[in-house]
Amino acid sequence: MNTPSPWLWLLVAGFFEVVWASGLKSTQGFTRLWPSVWVGLAMAASLYGLSVAIKGLPVGTAYAVWTGIGAAGTALVGIFLLGESAAAARLACIFMIVAGTVGLKLFSRG
Repeated sequence: MNTPSPWLWLLVAGFFEVVWASGLKSTQGFTRLWPSVWVGLAMAASLYGLSVAIKGLPVGTAYAVWTGIGAAGTALVGIFLLGESAAAARLACIFMIVAGTVGLKLFSRG
């Protein structure tokens, strides 16, 4: 049985990073039980995926890519699902995060 690549684990971890960060507001400061439970589970899944990915990737690269996925993904969720600003400057900044994340993947070993 083949083990999923560290990059696949990192993508899954990044997905859960976006899930928990996007859902954080719904917890209302962790005062609402079920949103807090779901956010907590997504946090745990995100950290687990990152911890598995780091076994096969440099920690600095993995962490930077993980946070890049989380930052860009959460910003896009805010734009498309939560009605946040899609100003050109904001989109350009999101693009730079994505470009940096892709660059780390292209120029990293692992």
